[in-house]
Amino acid sequence: MLFRDKICAVVAAQDARSALSQIEQALRHTRTVELRLDWLANDREIERFLLLFRAVKYPHATFLATCRRREAGGLFPGHIGRQLLYLSKALRAGCTWYDLEIESASKCPPELLDVLLGEGRQLTSAHFFRKMPRSLPQVVHQLSATRPDAVKIAAQCDTIRDGLRLLRLARKRRNVVAVPMGEVALPLRILALHEGSALAYAPVDAPTAPGQVSLDQMKGLYRADRLTRRARVYGVIGDPVAHSLSPQLHNAGFQARRINAVYLPFLVRDLRDFLAAVGPLRIAGFSVTLPHKESILRHLDGCDPLAADIGAVNTVVVRGGGKLYGYNTDYLGVLRALARRMPLRGSRVLIFGTGGVAKAVALALARAGASVCVCARRPEKAKALARRAGGAAIERKSLRHEFFDAIVNTTPVGMHPHTNALPLDARELNCRLLFDTIYRPQRTKLMQLAARRGIETVSGVEMFLAQGIAQWEIWTGERAPVEPMRRAVLSALSEKVST
Repeated sequence: MLFRDKICAVVAAQDARSALSQIEQALRHTRTVELRLDWLANDREIERFLLLFRAVKYPHATFLATCRRREAGGLFPGHIGRQLLYLSKALRAGCTWYDLEIESASKCPPELLDVLLGEGRQLTSAHFFRKMPRSLPQVVHQLSATRPDAVKIAAQCDTIRDGLRLLRLARKRRNVVAVPMGEVALPLRILALHEGSALAYAPVDAPTAPGQVSLDQMKGLYRADRLTRRARVYGVIGDPVAHSLSPQLHNAGFQARRINAVYLPFLVRDLRDFLAAVGPLRIAGFSVTLPHKESILRHLDGCDPLAADIGAVNTVVVRGGGKLYGYNTDYLGVLRALARRMPLRGSRVLIFGTGGVAKAVALALARAGASVCVCARRPEKAKALARRAGGAAIERKSLRHEFFDAIVNTTPVGMHPHTNALPLDARELNCRLLFDTIYRPQRTKLMQLAARRGIETVSGVEMFLAQGIAQWEIWTGERAPVEPMRRAVLSALSEKVST
């Protein structure tokens, strides 16, 4: 085993004291720590940090020194000689490993490296910040020229397919550190250890590379270092997806029931790219959010009759042979949220929007006996959905003169990060109850506007919890631990508000 703990905390600060503070934070989670000397503001801070670091003893930790030059995407402005000098001092101060990028390693005679850095273990690295290199084996061959103890390849991955190419290297060789970079590759960073990478990096504070996951999340939320090769992989696919609290919800359930599984956020712009990765990543199921709830239907091998009737799927189970079977649990969230506050049968409800959630809401309410009205930016779509629900389409200009028992906003207008946007104005909120299906923020600007008019409001958190718990039970076949899952979501929401 190359490293005792395979999650490597990245310490990156501008001054020595802050770097030492980050080391203390890192050691609460892992015993493997990278020291980014190039992030320190100047030579004086590097020298000061190394003196302080040497004076403090960390007997059970493994430290890796990095002083990456600007030529290789780092922040160190000095020449190779000064870089090697600082790496040498870091080894004498207590580091076991050093990271030397290929741009420097290729210009250094092996004899010089042996004299200056021979007491340390070498990790030779290559970074591709713009795109994936054509031949990864060729890169490995170049990195191996100095006979390092391990090699590291970090590459921008614009598709999941690119990320899988990189992770395959780690499956074949035990001394490869594979680092997929970029938003699309974020879940692959979390799965890197699961796929065989010798290390996975996570910053203590500020990210040092695109698509990084914080140390707290890598260890606590995703438990990346505890996943075995038999771990079941689940996730949410969408664009955007960074706002989703589904990872908090589902991973809390897995942890409470001690299930060897993880739930990840997949930024998916191309459905075919994601679906091609279902087999290689051994994905057992996934949630579907905007904009894929309707388009996913074309790729399913089977579908629950209710989901087929709704025409939108938010839950997919991967069955034997990679067969995909779809469900819709959005309707459960709607019925549970509204039925607690009003009699559905005979009520007049306006649905604003015509997307996948709107379809689930419309058909669920129609089946419950409500009179469904639909209003949307595109009148032809509103008419089509109203016909399916046996209701009526309402023109936007007529809303000021209509009254409803409830209005349900199913559009993403007002969702984080665009929290100041309003889908409806005050004069259009003529109802007894407003249900906003957005759950982040928990109290949207639309809900605040309705409350000022004396209208009862319902947060999308209730729908989110109900549909997510139903998903979890479909995937696992077990009763969901509702309270831990609820606490995880509410805690995450309160953290988002405070920050």
